Amino acid sequence: MNRLYYLFVLTSLLLVAVLVRLVDIQFSEGDTYRSLSEQLTLRNDTIFANRGNIFSADGSLLATSIAQYEIRMDAFTVAPELFQEQLRPLSVELSAMLGNTPAYWETKIRRARKNKNRYLLIAKKIGHNDYVKMKQFPIFKRGMYRGGFIAEQSTERAHPLGKVAERTIGYDNEKGSPGIEGAYKHILRGKYGWRMKQKMAKNQWKPINDSNEKEPQDGKDVITTIDINIQDIAHHSLLRQLEYYQADHGCVVVMETRTGEIKAIANLGRTPKGKYYEKRNYAVYESQEPGSAFKLMSLVAALEARVIDTGTMVDTGEGRYRMYGRYIHDAKRGGYGEISAARALELSSNIGFARLIDSHFSKDPQQFIALLKKMHIDKKIGLPILGEGSPELPAPGDRKWSKNALPSMAYGYNLRMTPLQTLVFYNAIANGGTMVKPRFVKAIKFRNKTLETFERAVIDTLICSTETIQKVQEVLQNVVVRGTAKKLYSSDFSMAGKTGTARTEYWLPDWDKNRRYVSSFTGYFPAENPQYSCVVVIHKPQVQKGYYGADVSGPVFKDIAQKIYTARRTIHKVVADPGLFEPVQAQYEAYNDFITDPIAAVPNLRGMPLMDAIPLLENAGLKVRYKGQGKVVRQSISAGDKIVAGSIIHLTLG
Repeated sequence: MNRLYYLFVLTSLLLVAVLVRLVDIQFSEGDTYRSLSEQLTLRNDTIFANRGNIFSADGSLLATSIAQYEIRMDAFTVAPELFQEQLRPLSVELSAMLGNTPAYWETKIRRARKNKNRYLLIAKKIGHNDYVKMKQFPIFKRGMYRGGFIAEQSTERAHPLGKVAERTIGYDNEKGSPGIEGAYKHILRGKYGWRMKQKMAKNQWKPINDSNEKEPQDGKDVITTIDINIQDIAHHSLLRQLEYYQADHGCVVVMETRTGEIKAIANLGRTPKGKYYEKRNYAVYESQEPGSAFKLMSLVAALEARVIDTGTMVDTGEGRYRMYGRYIHDAKRGGYGEISAARALELSSNIGFARLIDSHFSKDPQQFIALLKKMHIDKKIGLPILGEGSPELPAPGDRKWSKNALPSMAYGYNLRMTPLQTLVFYNAIANGGTMVKPRFVKAIKFRNKTLETFERAVIDTLICSTETIQKVQEVLQNVVVRGTAKKLYSSDFSMAGKTGTARTEYWLPDWDKNRRYVSSFTGYFPAENPQYSCVVVIHKPQVQKGYYGADVSGPVFKDIAQKIYTARRTIHKVVADPGLFEPVQAQYEAYNDFITDPIAAVPNLRGMPLMDAIPLLENAGLKVRYKGQGKVVRQSISAGDKIVAGSIIHLTLG
């Protein structure tokens, strides 16, 4: 009995201790444990806002968010009577929409109910229309609590144009934030909402409520400057040339001269299988030696320093010239001899520019560098798009500077620029000296309401004198008329620009056996009153097929210019000289008298155009029937016969 007493007392004390501890947990530490429990079983799940759309200048969609739904079912929560009565009709509807047999769906849902599965997956990536239909299915139409219908929304970014301009449109995800998507992500993203979820078995999370705790706010729309038609032209013209020359990669940019609006930008790189896609934004990020395209900058600097004029003569010799222990070559075997500075640009003479710049700036190369810096050659454009390449413009004292640095820079080596930076300079020449900043976005909108607009941004109102601008504009036009780009000349429309052919990777030991070039063409059109500027750069074309800028990149430029010309309406004003039209007016009046004066007999109509014969005969009271085309070759009523009003005359045309 004593042992029983001891056991009773011990059990009682233990029970009291448990009760004391329960009271302590309940009242002293209850909030802490409840919070911990909620953290383990409840969470706020982020609801991402619908990302704003990206539109082209004409309102076409470039990027949009498509709503998608994941549909699940709480099979255990449905009332038994409803479950038995409506399961078969529900299975038939699911079969019709998602496939598989009604028996498959019925078995699947019954098994889930038996296993008390409250989060059965029905379908993933359901579109909005199917989601709306599914909400009205038997059982599901009773909602979350009575019908077990659980729908979780997500969005997926879609590009209606596919791969066209993909790198410029960009993306904003775990991979990074390039392009317009990345530059304007704070505008496009909107504000996120959230929804409370509870942890279920197998680490699954189920929404607690049928509605969101905080509704997301949609992002704003971005209206770009991209012109869909010009983009399509640029993309396919570049693609066609890359495929033909089996080049490594290339880019095209088309910019509106006055405003700086980017109307098209295409960047295509080659895969190991020989296909091309938007691999990198080469136009924005790839700094490279511009080659002969830089000769324009050298000419402008020399003209501004007033050390030469376009007529200044330079001896290019026989196409091979030794300078500071290194040979410089021109493309033409045998050379160009003595030519003017303007002709040196037209023919793209490396020797001509090396000698011109070295002879006038070798004693003070800093003067040449300062002139280039004044024209912003050494500065980034400052684009909102990430990844702009840095220009490199060496100066005396730099590691890359040597005696050969100055003559090399004169024809486009020993410095680096991106294609877009090169285009900005050429566009300034086309724009009368005003350098404008390239612009990818026109406006920010929200539900058709304009919130912000972006106007033209001027980098420099005048990069050089108007006199210099006029001189180089004429020379650039002559490059196409009679220079290295004369293959591109067309009498139908005018163009101006500069070819570029630069060696690349020439530091590699196998260059002589496996030569690699960068071909380019930079210019604007029309040559008079330019509307657009354009740069085309193609890297490492197959040398056996061609590598000169006029052959590889020039045709892309011409194709773009020609198609823009034909696609856009042009209005011509004609100033008439009244004296030139007096004979025509006299003929008109004589014919008018002829067809309006009453006639009694049928005239001879042979050789008369139908459009003249009909009014003449109808004014005389005859009815005209005809067959064939052209002029009258036969008439059913002979010439000279009396006209009987209302008679029918048949005309045969030939």
